[in-house]
Amino acid sequence: MTNRDELESMCKRRGFLWQSAEIYGGEAGFYDYGHLGAELLDNWKREWKKFFLGLSEDYHLIYTPNIHPYRVLESSGHVDQFSDVMIRCDRCGSSFRGDHVIEAETGEDAEWMDKDEIGDKIQESALSCPDCGGSFAQPEDFNMMFEVALGPTGERSGFLRPETAQGVYLNFRREFRALRKKMPMGLATIGSAFRNEISPRQGVYRLREFRQAELQIFFIPGIHEEVFENRFEEIKNMPVRIKRGDKTKEVLLGDIEDVPPFYLYHLGKMYEYHTDVMGFDPQRIRFRELSEEEKAFYNKIHFDLEFKFDTLGGWKEINGLHYRGDHDLKQHQKGSNTKLSVSTEEGRKIPHVIELSFGVDRNIWALLEDGYNSDDDRDWLDIPPKLAPRQVAVFPLVKKDGLLERSREVYEILDDEFRTHWEKTGSIGKRYARNDEVGTRYCVTIDYDTMDDDSVTIRDVESKKQIRVSIDEASGILKELIECEKRFDDHSNTEG
Repeated sequence: MTNRDELESMCKRRGFLWQSAEIYGGEAGFYDYGHLGAELLDNWKREWKKFFLGLSEDYHLIYTPNIHPYRVLESSGHVDQFSDVMIRCDRCGSSFRGDHVIEAETGEDAEWMDKDEIGDKIQESALSCPDCGGSFAQPEDFNMMFEVALGPTGERSGFLRPETAQGVYLNFRREFRALRKKMPMGLATIGSAFRNEISPRQGVYRLREFRQAELQIFFIPGIHEEVFENRFEEIKNMPVRIKRGDKTKEVLLGDIEDVPPFYLYHLGKMYEYHTDVMGFDPQRIRFRELSEEEKAFYNKIHFDLEFKFDTLGGWKEINGLHYRGDHDLKQHQKGSNTKLSVSTEEGRKIPHVIELSFGVDRNIWALLEDGYNSDDDRDWLDIPPKLAPRQVAVFPLVKKDGLLERSREVYEILDDEFRTHWEKTGSIGKRYARNDEVGTRYCVTIDYDTMDDDSVTIRDVESKKQIRVSIDEASGILKELIECEKRFDDHSNTEG
Protein backbone atom coordinates (compact mmCIF):
# COMPACT_ATOMS: atom_id res chain seq x y z
CA MET A 1 0.00 0.00 0.00
CA THR A 2 1.59 3.27 -1.16
CA ASN A 3 1.31 6.22 1.22
CA ARG A 4 0.43 9.43 -0.61
CA ASP A 5 2.33 11.73 1.76
CA GLU A 6 5.50 9.64 1.43
CA LEU A 7 5.28 9.54 -2.38
CA GLU A 8 4.62 13.29 -2.63
CA SER A 9 7.54 13.97 -0.28
CA MET A 10 9.88 11.89 -2.45
CA CYS A 11 8.65 13.63 -5.60
CA LYS A 12 9.42 17.05 -4.14
CA ARG A 13 12.74 16.09 -2.55
CA ARG A 14 14.19 14.33 -5.57
CA GLY A 15 12.96 16.58 -8.38
CA PHE A 16 9.91 14.86 -9.90
CA LEU A 17 6.93 17.18 -9.40
CA TRP A 18 5.27 19.62 -6.99
CA GLN A 19 2.61 22.31 -6.84
CA SER A 20 3.35 25.39 -8.94
CA ALA A 21 4.22 28.78 -7.43
CA GLU A 22 5.39 26.94 -4.32
CA ILE A 23 7.28 29.91 -2.88
CA TYR A 24 4.00 31.87 -2.92
CA GLY A 25 2.10 29.12 -1.18
CA GLY A 26 1.16 27.19 -4.31
CA GLU A 27 -1.90 27.31 -6.54
CA ALA A 28 -4.37 24.42 -6.69
CA GLY A 29 -4.67 22.75 -10.06
CA PHE A 30 -1.20 23.60 -11.36
CA TYR A 31 1.92 21.43 -11.05
CA ASP A 32 5.55 21.77 -12.12
CA TYR A 33 7.73 18.90 -13.29
CA GLY A 34 11.29 19.03 -11.96
CA HIS A 35 14.37 17.71 -13.74
CA LEU A 36 13.60 14.02 -13.16
CA GLY A 37 9.86 14.47 -13.68
CA ALA A 38 10.43 16.23 -16.99
CA GLU A 39 12.69 13.39 -18.13
CA LEU A 40 10.09 10.81 -17.10
CA LEU A 41 7.37 12.79 -18.87
CA ASP A 42 9.39 13.04 -22.09
CA ASN A 43 10.24 9.33 -21.97
CA TRP A 44 6.56 8.45 -21.56
CA LYS A 45 5.58 10.66 -24.51
CA ARG A 46 8.30 9.14 -26.68
CA GLU A 47 7.20 5.57 -25.92
CA TRP A 48 3.52 6.50 -26.41
CA LYS A 49 4.25 7.90 -29.87
CA LYS A 50 6.40 4.90 -30.77
CA PHE A 51 3.71 2.44 -29.70
CA PHE A 52 0.52 4.04 -31.04
CA LEU A 53 1.87 5.60 -34.22
CA GLY A 54 3.47 2.22 -34.83
CA LEU A 55 0.04 0.59 -35.09
CA SER A 56 -0.30 1.79 -38.69
CA GLU A 57 1.76 3.56 -41.32
CA ASP A 58 -1.30 5.77 -41.79
CA TYR A 59 -1.20 7.17 -38.23
CA HIS A 60 0.61 10.51 -37.91
CA LEU A 61 1.45 13.16 -35.31
CA ILE A 62 0.34 16.79 -35.56
CA TYR A 63 0.43 19.80 -33.22
CA THR A 64 -2.22 22.51 -32.94
CA PRO A 65 -2.54 25.80 -30.96
CA ASN A 66 -3.57 26.00 -27.31
CA ILE A 67 -6.14 28.71 -28.14
CA HIS A 68 -9.24 28.15 -30.25
CA PRO A 69 -11.43 30.95 -31.68
CA TYR A 70 -14.89 31.32 -30.17
CA ARG A 71 -16.66 29.88 -33.23
CA VAL A 72 -14.73 26.60 -33.03
CA LEU A 73 -15.87 25.81 -29.51
CA GLU A 74 -19.33 27.16 -30.19
CA SER A 75 -19.72 24.67 -33.04
CA SER A 76 -18.31 21.80 -30.98
CA GLY A 77 -20.85 22.49 -28.23
CA HIS A 78 -18.36 23.46 -25.53
CA VAL A 79 -19.67 27.02 -25.14
CA ASP A 80 -23.14 25.80 -24.21
CA GLN A 81 -22.46 22.41 -22.68
CA PHE A 82 -18.95 22.18 -21.17
CA SER A 83 -20.04 22.62 -17.56
CA ASP A 84 -19.80 21.04 -14.15
CA VAL A 85 -22.33 21.49 -11.38
CA MET A 86 -21.01 23.88 -8.73
CA ILE A 87 -22.28 24.23 -5.17
CA ARG A 88 -21.35 27.12 -2.87
CA CYS A 89 -21.39 27.24 0.90
CA ASP A 90 -23.67 30.00 2.20
CA ARG A 91 -21.53 30.40 5.32
CA CYS A 92 -17.87 30.43 4.19
CA GLY A 93 -18.28 30.93 0.44
CA SER A 94 -16.24 27.84 -0.55
CA SER A 95 -17.10 26.29 -3.91
CA PHE A 96 -17.17 22.58 -4.74
CA ARG A 97 -18.09 20.25 -7.55
CA GLY A 98 -21.43 18.84 -6.54
CA ASP A 99 -20.73 15.29 -7.72
CA HIS A 100 -17.44 15.19 -5.77
CA VAL A 101 -19.14 16.17 -2.51
CA ILE A 102 -21.82 13.50 -3.00
CA GLU A 103 -19.26 10.83 -3.89
CA ALA A 104 -17.03 11.71 -0.91
CA GLU A 105 -19.90 11.70 1.60
CA THR A 106 -22.09 8.87 0.29
CA GLY A 107 -19.83 6.78 -1.96
CA GLU A 108 -22.41 7.10 -4.73
CA ASP A 109 -21.27 7.83 -8.31
CA ALA A 110 -22.81 11.22 -9.11
CA GLU A 111 -20.83 12.39 -12.16
CA TRP A 112 -23.81 11.81 -14.44
CA MET A 113 -26.22 13.90 -12.33
CA ASP A 114 -27.48 17.30 -13.51
CA LYS A 115 -27.84 20.27 -11.18
CA ASP A 116 -31.42 19.45 -10.18
CA GLU A 117 -30.52 15.86 -9.32
CA ILE A 118 -27.48 17.00 -7.36
CA GLY A 119 -29.61 19.52 -5.46
CA ASP A 120 -32.14 16.81 -4.59
CA LYS A 121 -29.39 14.43 -3.47
CA ILE A 122 -27.79 17.05 -1.22
CA GLN A 123 -31.15 17.70 0.43
CA GLU A 124 -31.98 14.02 0.73
CA SER A 125 -28.59 13.16 2.30
CA ALA A 126 -28.44 16.33 4.43
CA LEU A 127 -24.96 17.16 3.16
CA SER A 128 -23.06 20.17 4.46
CA CYS A 129 -19.89 22.08 3.59
CA PRO A 130 -16.75 19.96 4.15
CA ASP A 131 -14.83 23.10 5.22
CA CYS A 132 -17.14 24.68 7.79
CA GLY A 133 -20.30 22.59 8.07
CA GLY A 134 -22.49 25.29 6.55
CA SER A 135 -25.41 24.70 4.21
CA PHE A 136 -25.24 24.91 0.41
CA ALA A 137 -26.95 27.32 -1.93
CA GLN A 138 -28.79 25.98 -4.97
CA PRO A 139 -26.45 24.20 -7.44
CA GLU A 140 -25.53 26.04 -10.63
CA ASP A 141 -23.85 25.15 -13.91
CA PHE A 142 -20.28 26.43 -14.24
CA ASN A 143 -18.56 26.52 -17.66
CA MET A 144 -14.99 25.36 -17.13
CA MET A 145 -13.33 27.05 -20.11
CA PHE A 146 -10.81 29.87 -19.75
CA GLU A 147 -11.91 32.73 -22.02
CA VAL A 148 -9.21 34.91 -23.61
CA ALA A 149 -9.31 38.15 -25.59
CA LEU A 150 -7.84 38.13 -29.11
CA GLY A 151 -6.38 41.26 -30.68
CA PRO A 152 -5.12 44.53 -29.13
CA THR A 153 -8.57 45.74 -28.15
CA GLY A 154 -10.04 42.34 -27.39
CA GLU A 155 -12.66 42.69 -30.08
CA ARG A 156 -12.60 38.94 -30.69
CA SER A 157 -12.67 36.22 -28.09
CA GLY A 158 -11.43 32.69 -27.85
CA PHE A 159 -10.72 30.03 -25.26
CA LEU A 160 -7.80 28.03 -24.01
CA ARG A 161 -8.62 24.64 -25.47
CA PRO A 162 -10.45 22.38 -22.98
CA GLU A 163 -9.28 19.28 -24.90
CA THR A 164 -6.77 18.57 -27.65
CA ALA A 165 -9.24 16.72 -29.89
CA GLN A 166 -10.87 19.74 -31.55
CA GLY A 167 -7.60 20.88 -33.14
CA VAL A 168 -7.31 17.48 -34.79
CA TYR A 169 -10.85 17.68 -36.21
CA LEU A 170 -10.12 21.12 -37.64
CA ASN A 171 -7.18 19.64 -39.52
CA PHE A 172 -8.95 16.55 -40.86
CA ARG A 173 -9.71 18.03 -44.30
CA ARG A 174 -6.20 19.39 -44.85
CA GLU A 175 -4.45 16.22 -43.68
CA PHE A 176 -6.80 13.95 -45.62
CA ARG A 177 -5.76 15.69 -48.82
CA ALA A 178 -2.06 15.88 -47.89
CA LEU A 179 -2.02 12.14 -47.13
CA ARG A 180 -3.54 11.35 -50.52
CA LYS A 181 -6.98 10.50 -49.17
CA LYS A 182 -5.97 7.29 -47.40
CA MET A 183 -8.31 5.82 -44.82
CA PRO A 184 -8.48 4.69 -42.09
CA MET A 185 -6.40 7.74 -41.14
CA GLY A 186 -5.07 8.39 -37.65
CA LEU A 187 -4.05 11.82 -36.37
CA ALA A 188 -2.37 11.93 -32.96
CA THR A 189 -1.42 14.88 -30.83
CA ILE A 190 0.15 15.50 -27.41
CA GLY A 191 -0.24 18.79 -25.61
CA SER A 192 -1.83 20.86 -22.87
CA ALA A 193 -5.51 21.35 -22.25
CA PHE A 194 -7.11 23.78 -19.81
CA ARG A 195 -10.15 23.46 -17.58
CA ASN A 196 -11.07 25.88 -14.82
CA GLU A 197 -11.80 23.14 -12.29
CA ILE A 198 -14.03 24.29 -9.44
CA SER A 199 -12.05 22.67 -6.62
CA PRO A 200 -9.04 20.63 -7.75
CA ARG A 201 -7.94 18.73 -4.64
CA GLN A 202 -6.39 15.46 -5.84
CA GLY A 203 -2.83 16.43 -6.73
CA VAL A 204 -1.97 15.82 -10.38
CA TYR A 205 -5.12 13.78 -10.92
CA ARG A 206 -7.31 16.85 -11.44
CA LEU A 207 -5.55 19.90 -12.86
CA ARG A 208 -6.49 23.22 -14.41
CA GLU A 209 -3.68 22.79 -16.93
CA PHE A 210 -3.03 19.18 -17.87
CA ARG A 211 -1.55 17.12 -20.67
CA GLN A 212 -3.38 14.82 -23.06
CA ALA A 213 -2.10 12.30 -25.58
CA GLU A 214 -4.78 11.44 -28.10
CA LEU A 215 -5.15 9.43 -31.27
CA GLN A 216 -8.19 10.18 -33.44
CA ILE A 217 -8.84 7.50 -36.07
CA PHE A 218 -11.09 8.43 -39.00
CA PHE A 219 -12.91 5.72 -40.96
CA ILE A 220 -16.10 5.03 -42.91
CA PRO A 221 -18.40 2.40 -41.33
CA GLY A 222 -19.21 -0.46 -43.68
CA ILE A 223 -16.04 0.15 -45.69
CA HIS A 224 -13.01 0.15 -43.41
CA GLU A 225 -13.95 -2.24 -40.56
CA GLU A 226 -12.22 -5.14 -42.33
CA VAL A 227 -8.82 -3.49 -41.78
CA PHE A 228 -9.39 -3.51 -38.03
CA GLU A 229 -10.94 -6.97 -38.00
CA ASN A 230 -7.80 -8.47 -39.55
CA ARG A 231 -5.67 -6.83 -36.85
CA PHE A 232 -8.07 -7.94 -34.15
CA GLU A 233 -7.48 -11.59 -35.06
CA GLU A 234 -3.93 -11.21 -33.72
CA ILE A 235 -5.02 -10.21 -30.20
CA LYS A 236 -8.53 -11.61 -29.74
CA ASN A 237 -7.24 -14.14 -27.18
CA MET A 238 -5.73 -11.42 -24.95
CA PRO A 239 -7.12 -11.63 -21.38
CA VAL A 240 -8.37 -8.32 -19.93
CA ARG A 241 -10.20 -7.26 -16.77
CA ILE A 242 -13.48 -5.59 -17.55
CA LYS A 243 -16.35 -4.08 -15.55
CA ARG A 244 -19.77 -3.96 -17.15
CA GLY A 245 -22.57 -2.89 -14.87
CA ASP A 246 -21.86 -4.22 -11.38
CA LYS A 247 -19.75 -7.19 -12.49
CA THR A 248 -15.97 -7.26 -12.91
CA LYS A 249 -14.32 -10.28 -14.47
CA GLU A 250 -11.39 -11.38 -16.60
CA VAL A 251 -12.35 -12.30 -20.14
CA LEU A 252 -10.73 -12.74 -23.53
CA LEU A 253 -11.09 -9.77 -25.84
CA GLY A 254 -12.82 -11.93 -28.41
CA ASP A 255 -15.46 -12.96 -25.86
CA ILE A 256 -16.67 -9.44 -25.07
CA GLU A 257 -20.22 -9.26 -26.36
CA ASP A 258 -21.94 -6.46 -28.30
CA VAL A 259 -18.71 -4.57 -29.05
CA PRO A 260 -17.38 -4.54 -32.65
CA PRO A 261 -13.85 -5.80 -33.48
CA PHE A 262 -12.61 -2.39 -34.67
CA TYR A 263 -13.27 -1.05 -31.16
CA LEU A 264 -11.96 -4.12 -29.32
CA TYR A 265 -8.69 -4.01 -31.28
CA HIS A 266 -7.86 -0.56 -29.92
CA LEU A 267 -9.10 -1.53 -26.46
CA GLY A 268 -6.60 -4.39 -26.52
CA LYS A 269 -3.76 -2.15 -27.67
CA MET A 270 -4.41 0.29 -24.83
CA TYR A 271 -4.28 -2.62 -22.38
CA GLU A 272 -1.09 -3.92 -23.96
CA TYR A 273 0.59 -0.52 -23.66
CA HIS A 274 -0.03 -0.45 -19.92
CA THR A 275 1.12 -4.00 -19.24
CA ASP A 276 4.02 -4.30 -21.70
CA VAL A 277 5.39 -0.74 -21.85
CA MET A 278 4.39 0.71 -18.49
CA GLY A 279 4.80 -2.61 -16.70
CA PHE A 280 1.55 -2.50 -14.72
CA ASP A 281 0.26 -5.55 -12.89
CA PRO A 282 -2.94 -6.57 -14.77
CA GLN A 283 -4.69 -6.73 -11.39
CA ARG A 284 -4.29 -2.96 -11.04
CA ILE A 285 -5.94 -2.02 -14.35
CA ARG A 286 -9.36 -2.67 -15.78
CA PHE A 287 -11.79 -1.39 -18.38
CA ARG A 288 -15.11 0.01 -17.18
CA GLU A 289 -18.02 0.52 -19.54
CA LEU A 290 -19.84 3.77 -18.93
CA SER A 291 -23.61 3.69 -18.62
CA GLU A 292 -25.95 5.64 -20.88
CA GLU A 293 -26.28 8.29 -18.15
CA GLU A 294 -22.51 8.67 -17.75
CA LYS A 295 -21.24 8.81 -21.31
CA ALA A 296 -21.50 11.80 -23.62
CA PHE A 297 -24.62 11.73 -25.80
CA TYR A 298 -22.55 11.41 -29.00
CA ASN A 299 -20.48 8.43 -27.79
CA LYS A 300 -21.80 5.21 -29.24
CA ILE A 301 -19.39 3.14 -27.10
CA HIS A 302 -17.30 4.35 -24.17
CA PHE A 303 -14.93 2.37 -21.97
CA ASP A 304 -12.53 3.98 -19.50
CA LEU A 305 -9.26 2.36 -18.54
CA GLU A 306 -8.99 2.62 -14.76
CA PHE A 307 -6.02 2.21 -12.42
CA LYS A 308 -6.38 1.12 -8.80
CA PHE A 309 -4.74 3.96 -6.85
CA ASP A 310 -3.70 3.55 -3.24
CA THR A 311 -3.01 7.29 -3.03
CA LEU A 312 -6.40 8.36 -4.44
CA GLY A 313 -8.69 5.86 -2.78
CA GLY A 314 -9.30 3.20 -5.40
CA TRP A 315 -10.23 2.84 -9.06
CA LYS A 316 -9.79 6.04 -11.08
CA GLU A 317 -10.00 6.70 -14.81
CA ILE A 318 -6.70 7.50 -16.52
CA ASN A 319 -7.63 6.91 -20.19
CA GLY A 320 -10.69 6.48 -22.35
CA LEU A 321 -11.67 4.87 -25.64
CA HIS A 322 -14.58 6.64 -27.29
CA TYR A 323 -16.48 5.78 -30.45
CA ARG A 324 -17.68 9.30 -31.24
CA GLY A 325 -19.44 8.50 -34.52
CA ASP A 326 -19.62 11.37 -37.02
CA HIS A 327 -20.67 13.95 -34.43
CA ASP A 328 -17.52 16.09 -34.40
CA LEU A 329 -16.95 16.48 -38.13
CA LYS A 330 -20.66 17.02 -38.68
CA GLN A 331 -20.69 19.87 -36.13
CA HIS A 332 -17.65 21.55 -37.67
CA GLN A 333 -19.02 21.09 -41.18
CA LYS A 334 -22.17 22.90 -40.11
CA GLY A 335 -20.36 25.62 -38.15
CA SER A 336 -17.73 26.40 -40.80
CA ASN A 337 -19.93 25.81 -43.86
CA THR A 338 -17.10 23.65 -45.24
CA LYS A 339 -17.57 20.15 -46.63
CA LEU A 340 -15.88 17.55 -44.43
CA SER A 341 -17.42 14.52 -46.14
CA VAL A 342 -15.37 12.22 -48.36
CA SER A 343 -16.18 10.38 -51.57
CA THR A 344 -16.95 6.67 -51.34
CA GLU A 345 -18.44 4.09 -53.68
CA GLU A 346 -21.74 4.72 -51.91
CA GLY A 347 -21.60 8.51 -52.27
CA ARG A 348 -20.21 11.20 -49.98
CA LYS A 349 -20.05 10.32 -46.29
CA ILE A 350 -18.78 12.01 -43.15
CA PRO A 351 -16.12 9.85 -41.45
CA HIS A 352 -16.64 8.40 -37.99
CA VAL A 353 -14.03 8.73 -35.23
CA ILE A 354 -12.52 6.37 -32.68
CA GLU A 355 -10.70 8.38 -30.01
CA LEU A 356 -7.94 6.98 -27.80
CA SER A 357 -7.53 9.58 -25.04
CA PHE A 358 -4.78 9.44 -22.39
CA GLY A 359 -4.48 11.67 -19.33
CA VAL A 360 -0.69 12.01 -19.37
CA ASP A 361 -0.29 13.43 -15.85
CA ARG A 362 -2.55 10.70 -14.49
CA ASN A 363 -0.45 8.08 -16.24
CA ILE A 364 2.73 9.56 -14.77
CA TRP A 365 1.27 9.52 -11.26
CA ALA A 366 0.10 5.92 -11.73
CA LEU A 367 3.61 5.01 -12.92
CA LEU A 368 5.18 6.62 -9.85
CA GLU A 369 2.73 5.00 -7.46
CA ASP A 370 3.04 1.59 -9.07
CA GLY A 371 6.82 1.76 -8.93
CA TYR A 372 7.24 3.20 -5.43
CA ASN A 373 8.39 0.75 -2.78
CA SER A 374 9.26 1.31 0.86
CA ASP A 375 10.50 -1.16 3.45
CA ASP A 376 12.72 -1.20 6.52
CA ASP A 377 15.91 -1.12 4.45
CA ARG A 378 15.20 1.46 1.76
CA ASP A 379 12.81 3.41 -0.45
CA TRP A 380 13.10 2.55 -4.12
CA LEU A 381 11.39 3.21 -7.42
CA ASP A 382 10.88 0.37 -9.88
CA ILE A 383 10.16 1.96 -13.29
CA PRO A 384 10.63 0.10 -16.60
CA PRO A 385 14.11 0.88 -18.00
CA LYS A 386 12.79 2.52 -21.17
CA LEU A 387 10.81 5.01 -19.08
CA ALA A 388 13.18 5.56 -16.14
CA PRO A 389 14.62 9.09 -16.01
CA ARG A 390 18.00 7.58 -15.14
CA GLN A 391 18.92 4.26 -16.67
CA VAL A 392 22.49 4.02 -15.40
CA ALA A 393 24.54 5.63 -12.61
CA VAL A 394 28.33 5.43 -12.50
CA PHE A 395 30.47 6.13 -9.44
CA PRO A 396 33.81 5.29 -7.90
CA LEU A 397 34.07 3.17 -4.76
CA VAL A 398 36.31 5.91 -3.29
CA LYS A 399 37.64 9.22 -4.59
CA LYS A 400 41.33 8.34 -4.62
CA ASP A 401 43.97 6.13 -6.23
CA GLY A 402 42.71 6.96 -9.72
CA LEU A 403 39.20 5.52 -9.20
CA LEU A 404 37.55 8.94 -9.56
CA GLU A 405 39.16 9.61 -12.93
CA ARG A 406 38.50 6.07 -14.18
CA SER A 407 34.83 6.31 -13.20
CA ARG A 408 34.52 9.49 -15.22
CA GLU A 409 35.96 7.74 -18.26
CA VAL A 410 33.43 4.90 -17.91
CA TYR A 411 30.62 7.43 -17.46
CA GLU A 412 31.54 9.17 -20.72
CA ILE A 413 31.52 5.82 -22.56
CA LEU A 414 28.08 4.85 -21.25
CA ASP A 415 26.56 8.32 -21.52
CA ASP A 416 26.71 8.07 -25.30
CA GLU A 417 24.14 5.25 -25.23
CA PHE A 418 22.10 5.61 -22.05
CA ARG A 419 20.59 8.21 -19.73
CA THR A 420 23.55 8.17 -17.39
CA HIS A 421 24.32 9.91 -14.10
CA TRP A 422 27.76 10.34 -12.53
CA GLU A 423 28.07 10.73 -8.77
CA LYS A 424 31.02 10.95 -6.40
CA THR A 425 29.76 12.40 -3.10
CA GLY A 426 28.85 10.38 0.00
CA SER A 427 29.50 6.77 0.85
CA ILE A 428 28.81 4.02 -1.65
CA GLY A 429 25.76 3.00 0.43
CA LYS A 430 24.29 6.50 0.33
CA ARG A 431 24.86 6.73 -3.42
CA TYR A 432 23.03 3.44 -3.90
CA ALA A 433 20.18 4.72 -1.69
CA ARG A 434 19.81 8.01 -3.58
CA ASN A 435 19.72 6.24 -6.93
CA ASP A 436 17.34 3.55 -5.67
CA GLU A 437 14.88 6.23 -4.59
CA VAL A 438 14.74 7.88 -8.04
CA GLY A 439 14.54 4.62 -9.98
CA THR A 440 18.03 4.41 -11.51
CA ARG A 441 17.84 0.95 -13.03
CA TYR A 442 21.51 -0.03 -12.88
CA CYS A 443 24.46 1.25 -10.86
CA VAL A 444 27.96 0.71 -12.23
CA THR A 445 30.74 0.83 -9.63
CA ILE A 446 34.44 1.30 -10.32
CA ASP A 447 36.62 -0.27 -7.61
CA TYR A 448 40.21 -1.42 -7.15
CA ASP A 449 39.66 -4.54 -9.25
CA THR A 450 38.73 -2.23 -12.12
CA MET A 451 42.24 -0.78 -12.02
CA ASP A 452 43.69 -4.29 -12.33
CA ASP A 453 41.45 -6.02 -14.89
CA ASP A 454 39.09 -3.37 -16.39
CA SER A 455 36.02 -4.99 -14.84
CA VAL A 456 33.08 -3.26 -13.10
CA THR A 457 30.05 -4.30 -11.06
CA ILE A 458 26.51 -3.70 -12.34
CA ARG A 459 23.82 -3.58 -9.63
CA ASP A 460 20.09 -4.02 -10.29
CA VAL A 461 17.73 -1.64 -8.45
CA GLU A 462 14.96 -4.20 -7.96
CA SER A 463 16.88 -7.20 -6.62
CA LYS A 464 20.07 -5.46 -5.42
CA LYS A 465 21.95 -8.28 -7.12
CA GLN A 466 25.28 -7.59 -8.77
CA ILE A 467 27.18 -8.99 -11.74
CA ARG A 468 30.81 -8.43 -12.66
CA VAL A 469 31.62 -7.70 -16.29
CA SER A 470 34.41 -6.14 -18.30
CA ILE A 471 34.12 -2.50 -19.31
CA ASP A 472 34.07 -3.60 -22.96
CA GLU A 473 31.04 -5.82 -22.25
CA ALA A 474 29.15 -3.34 -20.07
CA SER A 475 27.43 -1.37 -22.85
CA GLY A 476 26.17 -4.49 -24.60
CA ILE A 477 24.88 -6.08 -21.40
CA LEU A 478 23.16 -2.88 -20.26
CA LYS A 479 21.51 -2.53 -23.66
CA GLU A 480 20.13 -6.08 -23.45
CA LEU A 481 18.74 -5.36 -19.99
CA ILE A 482 17.23 -1.97 -20.87
CA GLU A 483 15.69 -3.28 -24.09
CA CYS A 484 14.31 -6.25 -22.09
CA GLU A 485 16.10 -8.69 -24.36
CA LYS A 486 17.49 -10.44 -21.27
CA ARG A 487 16.72 -10.45 -17.56
CA PHE A 488 19.26 -9.65 -14.89
CA ASP A 489 19.04 -13.22 -13.61
CA ASP A 490 20.14 -14.49 -17.01
CA HIS A 491 23.65 -13.47 -15.96
CA SER A 492 25.55 -15.09 -13.10
CA ASN A 493 25.10 -12.89 -10.05
CA THR A 494 25.81 -12.38 -6.38
CA GLU A 495 23.95 -10.49 -3.67
CA GLY A 496 25.04 -6.84 -3.39
